Amino acid sequence: MSTGINNVTVVGTGPAGLTAAIYAARAGLDPVIYAGLQHGGQLTTTTDIENFPGFENGISGPKLMADMTAQAERVGTKVIYEEITKVDFSSSPLKMWSDEKEIISHSVIIATGATAKTLGIKDEDVLMGKGVSTCATCDGFFYKNKKVAIVGGGDSAMEEATYLAKLCSEVYLIHRRDHFRASKIMLERAQKTSNIKFMLPYSTSELLHDKTGLTGIKVTNLETNETETLDVDGFFMAIGHQPNSKIFEPYVDLDEHGYIIPHNYTETKTPGVFVAGDIADPTFKQAITAAGMGCQAAIQATKYLENNEL
Repeated sequence: MSTGINNVTVVGTGPAGLTAAIYAARAGLDPVIYAGLQHGGQLTTTTDIENFPGFENGISGPKLMADMTAQAERVGTKVIYEEITKVDFSSSPLKMWSDEKEIISHSVIIATGATAKTLGIKDEDVLMGKGVSTCATCDGFFYKNKKVAIVGGGDSAMEEATYLAKLCSEVYLIHRRDHFRASKIMLERAQKTSNIKFMLPYSTSELLHDKTGLTGIKVTNLETNETETLDVDGFFMAIGHQPNSKIFEPYVDLDEHGYIIPHNYTETKTPGVFVAGDIADPTFKQAITAAGMGCQAAIQATKYLENNEL
């Protein structure tokens, strides 16, 4: 390795970035992670995880991320708690900046994830993981035989409502318009599910809670302005995700929603630049799939360095 040039720089942490770093470190590449503003990604807002293999009694999101970080550091990863704010991948070696500081690297693994969109109503951040969630697949199990509400009008909302209906006694599907933008087949599937109650056009006006977490929500009928209270234990937001891809736009292919499109597993259109995790996954968005992709990216980055004698 040239002096001052990283072999592998991982941008962003979370299951994808940390797994990539672990594999790269074990390959002797001395990877460097720039952790960004939310070290550990979306899992840091998840209180209990019961679908990540290896934890019989489950594990909290922050604990899993702390353990993965410690493992990455133990095998030789350097973690820098700064954000990459600009990149220039037009030539090799690749250049990045954290504010004014320049970072040079032979290869880069983008693992910046996608941020779930929220409603922006009072106390939603405080209640995240305490009755409020942005992932039915992740957290639906905790509301078995309970009443929940979900906000959204697209295919994701229909899919998550149908999923929750298999676990929960009743699901309120709230949408602020008088019609859905979901595809016909997804909408019909939800409509045929007997314990899904459609509420439109309604908006969520308040989250009710005590010291333990969510106790209910207040919703407002947008036609009559009448407000009512729903006694629910869980409140899910299925209004989309925002991929954190903006600074990489000139150097990667993006789909219409801003997700990076990988080629040949985790490669991008720029040699030496790889991608892993939710930033390239509009479909599954799970910790385990992100980790698997991080493994792939590290292996491909290793072969790239070997093949180019870097």
